[in-house]
Amino acid sequence: MSTVSTIQEKSSLKTLFTDFKQLTKVGLSVSVVFTSITGYLLGATEIDFTTIVLLAIGGYFMVGASNAFNQVIEKDIDAVMQRTKNRPLPAGRMSVTTAMVIASFFTIAGIAILYAIHPKCALFGAVSIFLYTSAYTPLKAVTPLAVFVGAIPGAIPFMLGWVAATGTFGIEAGFLFMIQFFWQFPHFWAIGWLQFEEYNKAGLHMLPMDKKDRGAIVQIIFYTCVMILMSIAPVLEVTGSFYIHPITAVIILALGGLMLYYAFVLYKSQQNTDARKLMLASVFYITVVPIIYVVDKFLH
Repeated sequence: MSTVSTIQEKSSLKTLFTDFKQLTKVGLSVSVVFTSITGYLLGATEIDFTTIVLLAIGGYFMVGASNAFNQVIEKDIDAVMQRTKNRPLPAGRMSVTTAMVIASFFTIAGIAILYAIHPKCALFGAVSIFLYTSAYTPLKAVTPLAVFVGAIPGAIPFMLGWVAATGTFGIEAGFLFMIQFFWQFPHFWAIGWLQFEEYNKAGLHMLPMDKKDRGAIVQIIFYTCVMILMSIAPVLEVTGSFYIHPITAVIILALGGLMLYYAFVLYKSQQNTDARKLMLASVFYITVVPIIYVVDKFLH
């Protein structure tokens, strides 16, 4: 009997841990933390590992809180969609109270940890959580402009790293923000294209003009071009102390070109398979480009 109860205990602990990971979206949170750290490495004159650890924990709490609040607000919407119906709240494995306690703790702890790095970091962290939960999440059910609002908190991590390293918000942090800001449109609209029917069923507006047509892809192409220009602008020495060498600009241009290529392929085919390729290319871009920036800085 004790063996059975031990197995059940282990199983319920495993479920609890899995639900916690789903509520705070660990995969997404880790990618955000990674971007913040690359932003820190770009801005730092000396590497302080304590700051990196605090930035990682504070960043994870910040994103985890936003995701947990989001899932509380969208519990009924998540229940309608195939992709999200098995999340802990709509599936009934976790109560709203538990999720709110986790979200609240993550908010307070995250902002406190970011404050320990620098008050500006705490401010940007708080703005990010507020905009994501109080503006982006409810707007998704109202207007396609929600993606524009959501792109603001989504673009804060890269910039947050720079602010953590320097304690200042200048043109360098502004450009890091703009790169990640414009990147989000092709990324989220590719997801919006893939999940269009599901989002539609749930009453969410995730494509420009609410239509799965070539007009949406034209916007994807436009924002991809703006993102590429922002990403290579540092080569022109117009972004303060954030500078990249010509060879680095060429490499980043080629990576942006890959995204642009898939956007044109999607324009021609309008197929979900090509939207998926574009989405994966965008993930590859935002993972690799910050690394290239850091390598560029430390090689010269």
